[in-house]
Amino acid sequence: SLGLVLGGTSGTGADAKVIGFGYNVGFQAAWQPMNTDRRFGWAVRWATMFGGLYTGSAAQIESTLRPVHLDFTAGLRFRPWASPATYLTLRGGAEMLRTNEPLPPAMHRSFVGGITEVGVEHCLGSFLLDVDLRYGLIASEPANIALLVGFAITGP
Repeated sequence: SLGLVLGGTSGTGADAKVIGFGYNVGFQAAWQPMNTDRRFGWAVRWATMFGGLYTGSAAQIESTLRPVHLDFTAGLRFRPWASPATYLTLRGGAEMLRTNEPLPPAMHRSFVGGITEVGVEHCLGSFLLDVDLRYGLIASEPANIALLVGFAITGP
């Protein structure tokens, strides 16, 4: 599938004050080799998102912190009900994050860390609608959480 993704994001814990809250918008591509007659399957997904974060103390030069997220995840798809159109998803992977300004306390602009997502996917003919809750930069800084909605075109 190839599509668009957008949603809201915020820092978590001590990073909530540093990076603030805002939006992400971008593109995603996924490979999900699973027939509708199977209950379990797997998937890989790449997402590139651009954002704007407001009210963060790290935004010193501009009033808006501008992050770029590059996410690669792999995970499981599970259909717990009879409908072959709706799946639960669980993914994990890596995220590269770059901002337009250095973030304290390390005063770096580039970060790499783990990422996890849990979500729901619903097939609408040749379209795929997904809603994901994403937690990024596990065991690293800046920790962030996002609620993302994706809309994609799927292939055979």
